[in-house]
Amino acid sequence: QPDWLTLDQTRPNLEDQGYPAPTPEERFGAIRRFARRRLLWVAVRDLLGLAGMPEVGRELSDTADAAAAAALAAVEEEVRRAEPFSALPPIPFVVIAMGKWGGRELNYSSDIDVLFVYDPPGGVDPDHARRYATQVATEFMAALGRVTSDGAAFRVDADLRPEGKNGPLARSLDGYRAYYQRWASTWEYQALIKARPAAGDLHLGQQFLDTVAPHVYPETLDPDAIRAVRTMKARIEYQAELAGVSQQEIKRGFGGIRDVEFAVQLLQLVHGRFDEALRSPTTLEVLAVLAEYGYVRNTDAHALATSYRWLRNLEHRLQLWDLRQTHALPHDPPGRERLGKSLGYRDEPERAA
Repeated sequence: QPDWLTLDQTRPNLEDQGYPAPTPEERFGAIRRFARRRLLWVAVRDLLGLAGMPEVGRELSDTADAAAAAALAAVEEEVRRAEPFSALPPIPFVVIAMGKWGGRELNYSSDIDVLFVYDPPGGVDPDHARRYATQVATEFMAALGRVTSDGAAFRVDADLRPEGKNGPLARSLDGYRAYYQRWASTWEYQALIKARPAAGDLHLGQQFLDTVAPHVYPETLDPDAIRAVRTMKARIEYQAELAGVSQQEIKRGFGGIRDVEFAVQLLQLVHGRFDEALRSPTTLEVLAVLAEYGYVRNTDAHALATSYRWLRNLEHRLQLWDLRQTHALPHDPPGRERLGKSLGYRDEPERAA
């Protein structure tokens, strides 16, 4: 598609790719083309120095938002045409963005982490509503993740849901409420810091956030919660060391991206209970608030933010090569030279990388 490579500063949109279209498959094709063209537009602006790291993450996340909203609308329309569900009244359904998507910090080759929430109205058979929601969720994941001649839009990962792969793909609002009240672990509450309604019924999405907020930011913080976060971080470091990537991987390795994110999230869990300004899902935004209100020294916040920006920019450059989901520095000299040059280094690129 050579006509896609243009210096036109206009953001590509769905309508450019023929959306909406008469059939679901044509609509899904338009969504995939839109996602690929927007990715190219972001990458060109990034490499030309026209967009910085935070803007790249926001643009990629906005792309996922638009693709998810269009895919969900098409999927819900198609599922409702099926005989088992054609008589159902409207059932609110929302896609909750998690992880880097929730924080509007997506990479070039990120999965989009999701939770699926629905809320059956009174008088509807709960099992029938659950089957409907599960079908919508299943087809939504396929619509965005299926690889065709138009490529794929986004890989969708629902493993952050309660009980992981063993749990139901979609869960009712009451089901989430019961789970988080009785069985959730500390890491699940920590993951919910980045929860954000992204597609579907946004009113239901806000109800979900209101439901989980008392668990993420309780009035009294159990000391075991802090120990659990620290224990999990130590386990990640130990696994990285066992895998031999502690010095080569910029995400899990020592001094890597996870170090900054865990430090910020731990402070959110402790102080966000009383200060709602700290409840943003975006790491750099929270760091700015932590410094402004004196939770950390300005020099420390600046050092963390500077390191985080540099590491995330490095992560973007790593993933632009073949769009591989990698966080490891290349071992070969040509790979390091390519990486260094992509970051703007020109003299002794191997040492700079």
